[in-house]
Amino acid sequence: QVQLVESGGGLVQAGGSLRLSCAASGRTFRNYAMGWFRQAPGKEREFVASISWWSGGSTYYADSLKGRFTISRDNAKNTVYLQMNSLKPEDTAVYYCAARGGSDYRLDVGPLDYWGQGTQVTVSS
Repeated sequence: QVQLVESGGGLVQAGGSLRLSCAASGRTFRNYAMGWFRQAPGKEREFVASISWWSGGSTYYADSLKGRFTISRDNAKNTVYLQMNSLKPEDTAVYYCAARGGSDYRLDVGPLDYWGQGTQVTVSS
């Protein structure tokens, strides 16, 4: 079992930045590819970014978010991060952390093994 707890959300003005964190506990964190998803009001949950289990490994992004969002992980701290820059009102959503065991780090397809409870990000215009 892996427990995921997100933090770092909040209210920010358009053009600002936030860094989300997802702390993992339980089973060996480094064996899991990690990812971020988001869900805006009235919309389906969508993929944001994901990263392979090995530190400094491969990353994968939703095409629409490349260049503004950066995912990273620190296996020593059992934490994955999402740096969000140049935020827009349309980035307003609940952001969720997710994990899947194995080497397939492209988490936009297929089932996820674990989910966090989410953290709210609100971008004001």
